[in-house]
Amino acid sequence: MVTIRLSRGGAKRRPFYHIVVTDSRNRRDGRYIERIGYFNPIAKGGETRLEVNFERMDHWLAQGAQASDRVAGLVKQERKQSA
Repeated sequence: MVTIRLSRGGAKRRPFYHIVVTDSRNRRDGRYIERIGYFNPIAKGGETRLEVNFERMDHWLAQGAQASDRVAGLVKQERKQSA
């Protein structure tokens, strides 16, 4: 199954996550099909906390991909703010 989930990057105690489309059998930080955004939970000042390509997100969801609980919540919150 294809899933949309977070892939961790960044340094120790400084997390940074990429939002990726991947096969659910791949490891968390392993291979992915497409990178569609990022999430920076410790963004301060003028830094962007969440960036998502909604066109690609909707495309993959239409193809049958399933978003993880965390990604679905982040996207729902971002769409609510931008509307």
